[in-house]
Amino acid sequence: MQRRQSSPLKFFIPLIGVAAIISVLIFIFVPTQAKQAKNLVDSFYMQEQKADYDSSWKLFHPEMKKRFSQKDYIQDRIHTFMGHFGADTFTYSLTKPNKIVDWKMTNDSDPIEVYEIIVTKEYKAKYGHFQFVQYVYVSFKDKEPGILWDFKE
Repeated sequence: MQRRQSSPLKFFIPLIGVAAIISVLIFIFVPTQAKQAKNLVDSFYMQEQKADYDSSWKLFHPEMKKRFSQKDYIQDRIHTFMGHFGADTFTYSLTKPNKIVDWKMTNDSDPIEVYEIIVTKEYKAKYGHFQFVQYVYVSFKDKEPGILWDFKE
């Protein structure tokens, strides 16, 4: 009686299936940089919405922290939005992140790779209903990602 050799495919097919399942799970549960950028911007504006400017300032990129001391940032935000506009809070929406390879924060800064997210904030305040549109950028260049704004002239 002849013995049938088992096919090597019997061992590889289950391995390929397991590898495919692991790949799908990684794709689903490990956020891409674009998703991380959107989550960071969302966290920033959730803090701003609650007037927790101390927490939102901490999400800035180091270059932004050089521009605004924490104390000055908090005072300016309270003074501008609550004082001048008479608004205690706002709603906001975010666009899909757009990757930009050579973006500059100022005319003189070095170009870096960022994700651009356009934020539309809507206020219903003492002086009526209005919207602000702000272009927000997230860089992953440093150890931790951070929020940047455009200051080019």
